[in-house]
Amino acid sequence: MSGGCMRDRDPSHDLVERVATLVPEMRRRAAALDEDATFPTEDMIALRQVGALSIPLPADGGHQDEATDLLASLLTLTGSGNLSIGRLFEAHVNALHLLARYGTAAQRSAARKAAAMGELHALWVTDPAAGALRMTPVQDRWRMDGVKMFCSGAGHVAHAVVTAALESGEQQMAIVPMGQGEQAKLLPGQLQGMRSAVTGMVDFSGVEVGQEALLGRPGDYLREPDFSCGAWRGSAVAFGGVCALLDVTIKDLRARDRMNEPNQLARLGHAMIARETSRLWVRNAARIAEDKRVEPREAVAYVGLARIAVESACLDVMRLTQRSLGLSAFRRGHPAERICRDLGTYLRQPSPDEVLSEAASWFGHRVPHDAP
Repeated sequence: MSGGCMRDRDPSHDLVERVATLVPEMRRRAAALDEDATFPTEDMIALRQVGALSIPLPADGGHQDEATDLLASLLTLTGSGNLSIGRLFEAHVNALHLLARYGTAAQRSAARKAAAMGELHALWVTDPAAGALRMTPVQDRWRMDGVKMFCSGAGHVAHAVVTAALESGEQQMAIVPMGQGEQAKLLPGQLQGMRSAVTGMVDFSGVEVGQEALLGRPGDYLREPDFSCGAWRGSAVAFGGVCALLDVTIKDLRARDRMNEPNQLARLGHAMIARETSRLWVRNAARIAEDKRVEPREAVAYVGLARIAVESACLDVMRLTQRSLGLSAFRRGHPAERICRDLGTYLRQPSPDEVLSEAASWFGHRVPHDAP
């Protein structure tokens, strides 16, 4: 891969090297998958075969830099290959993270075995305006009714961590094996990007699960600092998209013999600065988020700043690419058009203004009043 996207990774790490070899094929297949809005089955099988789906996650306590850097590298590589694959892999990791943090020993063991077999996990937490997912007790089981929306991998994953409202109104996580009568549907209006992530709606009405499906206690999904700090993983995938977009831009400019034009070089330089900014924010945010010795509110604030910094860098690179390539960057079939469409969709995460203001408030109030 060009451009120094993975400068922090240990080149001797076998798993990173194996996933890096998959990136060219991910990129080659991405256009056709996008055109047909087709789930990237071959790519997910390849990730399973190299062992990426059963990646060990950072554990509680102390420095976890090696495991954290490994995870950041894999998230970035998958995003660089195809942002839809990066989204699916991120959701898989997020679900396993919640299972590792809040699951019972039996749930954790089952998740490890399933991941080793290549079974994909999902995390579906968004409710529609009407018909939100809820669970009610029926003897010793729980009946599910309602829908989850913006479900990446709908109809293709093996297990989904979902949130559902209890009769008390509290939100309870559950790990639900797929194939129990749930129905995957298209969204009322399809997303313009991330088409091969196959994002849809899933209706769980009539599905019943046992007590063993409940994950953690009510309210655990929103428990800090994990809820906010997990955003670093999305930033790592987005950084991969920036790497891919810059590679495409350089390739196009070289092909058109425009690499010696001063204005093109200036735009390219600014894009490279944005890419490096993203890399540094992701690296530091990942390590701070996964180091449980860091004060939780500080970790949340730092990851919030990182999320906004990476988003801003992505938008800058998209703008610079479109200016450099002109109308070619808007032509269907050009990889820059697809990557910009995917990246623009992927960046639309909740409450960016609130995240930024709360992070600024935390650090702003920590500055000593007598600071020079």
